[in-house]
Amino acid sequence: MAEIRLLAHVRGCVQGVGFRYSTSLKARELGIHGWVRNRPDGSVESYICGDGMQIKAMQDWLGHGPTGAHVESVTYSPLELTEPINDFSVRV
Repeated sequence: MAEIRLLAHVRGCVQGVGFRYSTSLKARELGIHGWVRNRPDGSVESYICGDGMQIKAMQDWLGHGPTGAHVESVTYSPLELTEPINDFSVRV
């Protein structure tokens, strides 16, 4: 199955509520590779790589996030990175 690579941009009340940490736990649970980081504008950005079922499950989760978060919108765009990513990390 082909790997899907997407950049997710999550907007709403998503900083200061454990969103990055919870995203990393969910991604590891699903076998997703990539990273998550806070953006200066108060949003969260995440690069997710996996097969179709993994990506669909991660998109479903990102649509609501952890308890305490209030996701207003999530947009996705395809993204190919040149750096190899073999795990999921929280970036600063």
